[in-house]
Amino acid sequence: MDENALLERVPDRLYIGGEWVEGSAGRFTVSDPATGRVIKTIADASVEDGKRALDAAVAAADDWAATAPRVRGEILRRAFDLLQERRDEFALLMTLEMGKPLAESNGEVTYGGEFLRWFSEEAVRIAGRYGVNPEGTGRMIVSQHPVGPSYLITPWNFPLAMATRKIGPALAAGCTVVVKPAELTPLTTLYVARLFEDAGLPAGVLNVITTTTSGRVSEPIIADPRLRKLSFTGSTEVGRRLLQQAAQNVLRTSMELGGNAPFVVFDDADLDKAVDGAMLAKFRNIGEACTAANRFIVHESVADEFAARVSERVKAMRVGRGTEAGVTIGPLINEDAVDKVAGLLSDAVSRGARVLAGGSRVGDEGTFFAPTVVTDVKPGSDILREEIFGPVLSIVRFSDEDEAVQIANDTEFGLVGYVFTRDLARGQRMIDRLQTGMMGLNVGVVSNAAAPFGGIKQSGLGREGGREGIQEYLYTKYTLTPTPFGA
Repeated sequence: MDENALLERVPDRLYIGGEWVEGSAGRFTVSDPATGRVIKTIADASVEDGKRALDAAVAAADDWAATAPRVRGEILRRAFDLLQERRDEFALLMTLEMGKPLAESNGEVTYGGEFLRWFSEEAVRIAGRYGVNPEGTGRMIVSQHPVGPSYLITPWNFPLAMATRKIGPALAAGCTVVVKPAELTPLTTLYVARLFEDAGLPAGVLNVITTTTSGRVSEPIIADPRLRKLSFTGSTEVGRRLLQQAAQNVLRTSMELGGNAPFVVFDDADLDKAVDGAMLAKFRNIGEACTAANRFIVHESVADEFAARVSERVKAMRVGRGTEAGVTIGPLINEDAVDKVAGLLSDAVSRGARVLAGGSRVGDEGTFFAPTVVTDVKPGSDILREEIFGPVLSIVRFSDEDEAVQIANDTEFGLVGYVFTRDLARGQRMIDRLQTGMMGLNVGVVSNAAAPFGGIKQSGLGREGGREGIQEYLYTKYTLTPTPFGA
């Protein structure tokens, strides 16, 4: 597929009220992290543009809420079908603006599309209940209603899936939305807006603003009393600030924030499966995922063998531009990401850790960092406390289950954890003992559109996906009516 022809088809303006309009703050550039070259120039939204987008969402809110659930679901289903027809275009577009290998971008099209299909089915399953009150004097009706206009802020690392994971349930529930994608990877979301436009979504239901001044544009939207819902995926630091802003109008909030996932390998684990799981949990999406395993906590009796096996696999990985055949590790998103990974690794080595594979930047062009294995990481190392967000697999040792749990839970985060053991009882204990919102037991990938995604502690609030996902965009109303049989 011709890259330039695809980029020419991607809209370069804001999508507000069903129209493609220029941004009043000028334009900005989007670059390919593999080369550093500009691939497209697009509209830059101002504070006024953000207000216009919210105006459009508010104007469309009543009609969309009153639209039959079946109609809402069928529009989502048409969007899903169109995505399958255009999957090659979306996959290439994500690789161009984010850097991940094309095979992984194709996987994201599948994953991201499932949120459209899942919530197209959930739209018609919004339900309440009816019953007699305990005193027998009335009838209780419990009903579900859309919360109203919603502001959705998506991250750069999964440009399609993070958009569909928020847009899907919001539209299914009957909410109108304003979407603000990350400045680094906005093109996929603009193409998603075109997808919904072609699927027949009414004007104003979905609005997309791209901007280089996210905080300045977002603050008045969040402060507007007409907004009723805020959903954000990103860092815990930014999430805290947004929660403070959302508190002023007591907004419903969904926050999917940082992670520091433990990957625990017990002495009885199937090491073949553990290594396979480790490669997925660490190096999927170049390690730039909130669900990426951050700390590999390995029993001392198998730590050397595990380290040798993953190192052998890592040394065979190919680094390069994601469009090239056979590439398994693309570039990091920007120079700041490279500096962070290098700094965390340097700190670990200065404290006594040993690098078994990789460990340095690759090439003079782009932002590539070699997939890396570092073992014997010492307590107190920054790499054990901070989210790496890069292709570095760090190993610490433990001697018994209690120590493994202590190390795994020694973090302010609690998004996901991974456990490899053949002992069924131990696996069940770890479900109870690991302080995480999700857990993979003998698997290295947990995300699924049919499952509730989210964390505890500083990793966030609320859930996305599953039956729980649509509830984030609904409020519950209780109505009491008199008994129909008289006093």
